[in-house]
Amino acid sequence: MLRWLIGGGREPQGLAEKSVQTLGEEQTQNPYTELLVLKGHHDIVRFLVPIDDYRFASAGDDGIVCLWNAQTGEKLFELHAHTQKITAVAAFPVSDACEEKCHMVLTAGADRAVIVWDCDDGRQIHKVSCFHSTVKCLTVLQRLDVWLSGGSDLCVWNQKLDLLCKTSHLSDSDICGMIELPKNCVAAAAGKELIILRLKTSKDGTEWDVFEVKRLLDHQDNILSLISINDLTFATGSHVGELIVWDALDWTMQAYECNWDASLHVDPQQEIKLSHSQNKISIQHLASDEECVFAAVGKGIYVYNLQMKRVIAFQRTAHDSTVLHITKVPNRQLISCSEDGSVRIWELREKQQLTAEPVPSGFFSIWGFGRATKQANNTVKKAPESTTVYSLDLTGDLIGHSSAVQMFLYFGEHGLATCSADHLIILWKDGERESRLRSLMLFHKLEQNEDLQLGI
Repeated sequence: MLRWLIGGGREPQGLAEKSVQTLGEEQTQNPYTELLVLKGHHDIVRFLVPIDDYRFASAGDDGIVCLWNAQTGEKLFELHAHTQKITAVAAFPVSDACEEKCHMVLTAGADRAVIVWDCDDGRQIHKVSCFHSTVKCLTVLQRLDVWLSGGSDLCVWNQKLDLLCKTSHLSDSDICGMIELPKNCVAAAAGKELIILRLKTSKDGTEWDVFEVKRLLDHQDNILSLISINDLTFATGSHVGELIVWDALDWTMQAYECNWDASLHVDPQQEIKLSHSQNKISIQHLASDEECVFAAVGKGIYVYNLQMKRVIAFQRTAHDSTVLHITKVPNRQLISCSEDGSVRIWELREKQQLTAEPVPSGFFSIWGFGRATKQANNTVKKAPESTTVYSLDLTGDLIGHSSAVQMFLYFGEHGLATCSADHLIILWKDGERESRLRSLMLFHKLEQNEDLQLGI
């Protein structure tokens, strides 16, 4: 059983494609050889939100919010107030401008309520239930000391849950995602529309207004992912696999990618077959490290270089089912999770291209390696000497959940937290590190006992 839990004895599912990478019994490059199973929920756990370097909140369809210690796995608080499933969660960090000098978490539910919680003592600080529809997303603008709720409209609130201002009806579709942009602007995704809004406040901060500045209609289908890349750039991903990179100042399109398999020279017949199944190319999640965008596209994961404006590494079938979440972590590694219940670790590796075949130009110059090319979209002849290209290689396969893994949080040396439709949260720990910590604790106790005996 333990071998199965850490990924050693995984059997491929009936619908799995043969191209899915697998690992043997010994996962020598996978540090996560220990796990803690955290039980506190009774339904699908959809959200994990970091509070600080060692605490996080979980929430899902049971309406319960749990606060956890990522170091020990201890459940700090179990918070009950929502009467239906939770639809959005956001953390409100401590700042000098905050009246409440504590870490706070905002939760929205299908019960049309938003609650502010104190993470330090678990108490409910404020609650508002005046919404006309379910709040689908929450965004904190810490610089302005306000937060936004998105659903059938967009509302601006202060910490005390005073409504500062709101929009009129923006779209036939609900707002499903929001990010902060420069110059007091916000990008809101509603269906296939991307709406740019600007916040305006009086000098004394007593009067607020929010108004639409621009509406971008470049997506052909619903926007599923919206991320900020840096202060000057953001990106969106859609249900039909469109990735658009935008300028955050003038909201113009900087790059566009939609035919992932054609750009990777897939056989035309296979490309046509893929086009008939949109779920295979749907972008469920995006992440970025400011140099590249990491896209969960159907069952695959793709690394899109922002300077080259093309894919430079990929795994077309990274999982047996749709990839739901992806994140870049240190040491050129990616982590992805899927509906198939697995969490997989990938390493972006350089390798030598020794053949004389043409090489896609976008594979050069990632993070300063290899030779630069003049144009990203051209195919160039390989020079007589070897050139550097990149691949995504599987280094770890974490199988502990029995149902779809919704998302995860990376806590560095404290490990990885995953949540799933099986109602569980799992903390994956570095086995070698945990063993060293246990040894140090044991030696410390032995020293204390020796000191006591000498004192006697």
